[in-house]
Amino acid sequence: MTTPAFIPFEAEAKMDWLGLTRAFREGHRLPKAEIADNFLYRRDDTLLNRAAWIDGLGLAVKSATIFPGNPAQGVGMVNGGVSLYDDAHGLLEAVVDFHLVTKWKTAGDSLLGALTLARPDSREILIVGAGHVGHSLFEAYSAGFPGARFSIWNRTIAKAEAMAEELGIEVAADLGQAVTKADIVTCATMSTSPVIRGEWLQPGQHLDLIGAYRPDMREADDTALQRARVFVDSYDTTLGHIGELKIPLETGAIAREDVLADYYMPEKMMRGSDDEITLFKNGGGAHLDLMTSRYIHACWTGR
Repeated sequence: MTTPAFIPFEAEAKMDWLGLTRAFREGHRLPKAEIADNFLYRRDDTLLNRAAWIDGLGLAVKSATIFPGNPAQGVGMVNGGVSLYDDAHGLLEAVVDFHLVTKWKTAGDSLLGALTLARPDSREILIVGAGHVGHSLFEAYSAGFPGARFSIWNRTIAKAEAMAEELGIEVAADLGQAVTKADIVTCATMSTSPVIRGEWLQPGQHLDLIGAYRPDMREADDTALQRARVFVDSYDTTLGHIGELKIPLETGAIAREDVLADYYMPEKMMRGSDDEITLFKNGGGAHLDLMTSRYIHACWTGR
């Protein structure tokens, strides 16, 4: 029996974004993942375990600890690790850095959505949200759309200016105007109410929604969903769990059949014409953590 590897964040030096999207495509050709989430609580603190099992790829358990009091003590609020098990015997193969898996899974998921649904000639990309995910999206989209011009909008302008200076991109002062000029809008905020209005959207655009992850969170309004052709990474982890789709489905703003496909339906997961608006909801389920961890392990070990 070999000793399980510990794969640190520094493993990203061996990785590339297009390689990860290929790994996602290959993973979705395998039997559909079995997934499960489990929560434990101690007052304000939370332990989330997300498990996935894909026949032919193995198993992963991603454990996240969320301790809201940590920042006051100079410690990050979210921590954890990912345990990767082999498919044949269930042996522990590796423990992978939590932040590495989360960064690459989240941005890689959106990049695959854009490579699948956005116009290939997209050159103007607007990032909405100047947090850690916004930085990762710049990395991922730069790899998928080389030569693209980026702009950044953030509710707090100082954060947008700092990110723009760091990355050498433009600041968008007016969100509505910036959306109308973009080919791709990728949105990663913590908003509970829509920041993207459907009336701003233009023919041929692609809208990528990442931030909403709770049942009470949304980044786009009903009009945006009604004007766009809507896709998700996984029906199982978005429709009944995330407010972006759960709320408009419950109110009747959209119908279940309006959500056209997920990654397990490649024959339907595609743009129909150059002038249609596509909308992709990144739900980031545990099966994508497993696919990402398996890709990281292959890059780190060479097998």
